[in-house]
Amino acid sequence: MDTNHRIRELINRIARLDAAHSWEGDLNPAQRGALEYLVLANMYSRAPSHVAEYFGTTRGTMSQTLKVLARKGYISEESSKSDKRSISYTPTDAGRALVSVSNPIAVAFNSLIPDEQSELENALRHGLQLALKVNGGQSFGLCKTCKHYDPQGINGFCNLLSVSLSESESNKICVEHKEVASGAS
Repeated sequence: MDTNHRIRELINRIARLDAAHSWEGDLNPAQRGALEYLVLANMYSRAPSHVAEYFGTTRGTMSQTLKVLARKGYISEESSKSDKRSISYTPTDAGRALVSVSNPIAVAFNSLIPDEQSELENALRHGLQLALKVNGGQSFGLCKTCKHYDPQGINGFCNLLSVSLSESESNKICVEHKEVASGAS
């Protein structure tokens, strides 16, 4: 078995263990994943199509998942002021609280020394970037790591959307994220 196969198998096994834990409570793994995404996403990246693209699933499947989360009180639906057909979802306090509960995988990774955590995160992030490039997917990175991010002002500015960012928004996932070219600072 080659190294690539072993790495993929390890990632899949960790994901399955994490998903098994995700069945606790009244959520299934897909619902928990969508809720976790919404907690981490900025206010511009919470439409059903954005969540679907992040997970590589269909809009219809994700819409059903989001409706269940709304019925359970973990997210609230909001219609766009400019286009009433466009909706987005915001996590409720109950949803944020549920996501903040630690799980065995998080505990295990937290026990790694900081250098191991950083090395693992960087390797997985780079692998994900390469996989997304091959599949033509979006990077969905943090605002402050995007080529459109300008650190001007207190919390930064998004040059793509022409908006000032709050501190919490610059540290959230954005659907419009574009990787900074290698070698750029």
